[in-house]
Amino acid sequence: MKKGIIGKKLGMTQIFDEKGNVVPVTLIEAGPCVVVQKKTVENDGYNAVQLAYEDVSKKNVNKAQLGHFEKAGVSPKRHLKEFRLADCAGLEAGSVVTVDTFTAGEKVDITGITKGRGYSGCVKRWGHHILRMTHGTGPVHRQCGSMGANSTPSRVFKNKKMAGQYGNEQVTILNLVAVKVDAEKNIIAVKGAVPGAKGGIVFIRDSVKA
Repeated sequence: MKKGIIGKKLGMTQIFDEKGNVVPVTLIEAGPCVVVQKKTVENDGYNAVQLAYEDVSKKNVNKAQLGHFEKAGVSPKRHLKEFRLADCAGLEAGSVVTVDTFTAGEKVDITGITKGRGYSGCVKRWGHHILRMTHGTGPVHRQCGSMGANSTPSRVFKNKKMAGQYGNEQVTILNLVAVKVDAEKNIIAVKGAVPGAKGGIVFIRDSVKA
């Protein structure tokens, strides 16, 4: 990883390219982020920087967090994220990382928390086929069906696709294209959808599999 930043998902819209084609994009308010801590191979065994995003009142952070920010000379922030960068030489505590570190046309990976949908059935959660809505197939039409043999193995295998908690999990989308970068408004437009709801926090990095 060469660069990373913390952002907030603003929503989706569409823009037009040079040929007049419609491009669906997700708008993300990325940064500015402040470097709160720098980790090195000598002290910590690896290179990384800890970025902070979005101002917050002192009363909303505990004493340990407040001391952590004061040590770096940074005002309290709401979100912290560590990025293990290959080269951290140009970043020190107090440095500011902005969205212009990314360029239009570059491929990025974006990590976010998906929308939580609560306890859901197997049809909604996994896309299972439902039974025909005719006489003789009821009373349940959305059941998961057979879950295994009775005598052997006499149990349900792990990871069987059944009803349960759906969503509210961390997901990373790879190789999204940064269509446009607005340094003045701290906004990056990424082609396609990004995990999470509007206002959700996302982490952007340069693509590791481009």
